[in-house]
Amino acid sequence: MMVKPGEEDLWFLPGPPEEEPDFLPPLPRAEPDERAQVAKWQQAQAAEALHLAQTAARFGALDERLRRGPEGWRHRLALFEASGLSWLSGDRISPDRLGLWQAMRVSAAGDDTAALQRTAWAFRRLSGGPGPGADIAGFLGRHDAPGEDPLSDRIAGWNAIMKTASALHPIVRACFAFHLWRMAGIGPEGDVLEGAVIAARMSAGEGQGGALFAPVLMSGAGGLRGGGEPQERLHRWLQAVDQGVLRAMRHLDQLDQWESDARSRAKSLSGRTPPRLIEVFRSWPLVTAPLAEELSGASRAAVQRNIAWFEAKNLVQEVTGQGRFRVWRASLSGAA
Repeated sequence: MMVKPGEEDLWFLPGPPEEEPDFLPPLPRAEPDERAQVAKWQQAQAAEALHLAQTAARFGALDERLRRGPEGWRHRLALFEASGLSWLSGDRISPDRLGLWQAMRVSAAGDDTAALQRTAWAFRRLSGGPGPGADIAGFLGRHDAPGEDPLSDRIAGWNAIMKTASALHPIVRACFAFHLWRMAGIGPEGDVLEGAVIAARMSAGEGQGGALFAPVLMSGAGGLRGGGEPQERLHRWLQAVDQGVLRAMRHLDQLDQWESDARSRAKSLSGRTPPRLIEVFRSWPLVTAPLAEELSGASRAAVQRNIAWFEAKNLVQEVTGQGRFRVWRASLSGAA
């Protein structure tokens, strides 16, 4: 194309499309185009306002229920969520395998140790402890590798754009963070695990030290996959939250029903050990004899005798299939 005399001095004219800022790393600061992207998410939030309000109310109800429940409930739900994420990332770690690895570093023959370690990292980050905050690299447990683009630069770029999205509702901001994470190139290519965990922990707001149960955001695969405009992505994300909350509530209902049934059937037993063991199995997803002994305050013999009775009554189930270092869980009707 011919350039008219003097056009090279018209510096105020916009450059060609390929020169416009995009989301490629290192994303050093929020450019005008990036702020426009945030504006699209603000529009999506407004369009989904009713759905968002309903989802936030359900999420709050679950959060309150967990606040009133034992700590082990969060461990239970986090096991299921970390396991679900492992299937999305291709590792396919079941809750039982993950629980055994986390509690005792027990793995079956042929298990992929690296996959177990990745999923165990997700479980630990989802079940509690400090959130990502400003130290994303520390939260991830990763640091700059020689010969690669500095991880710190990519994280700084992601943080810069996330700062422009600070006015979004925490659930919407978590959705935006997840999709931005993949474009920023921080995690392994094609992997959803790290970005999903970061988004889950962000979902309840920055100042709470980690939501009591943010991981329900990850329960629906539809919330993590597929492209589309921000409103489409947010709609799928909210549906995933709804499904996750319902699944978590159903699991807690099953625990309540199991406890009621167990207490009714254990009335014939004497002593303080049976009701204390019921509380242990209600609270913790996987129980060993030493853990039951510690939490119940009963002797090892009393613990083993009562667990054997529970197992005979189909109230608990042994999950290792071995004679030593055995592990049990409550037998929940219809549990995942």
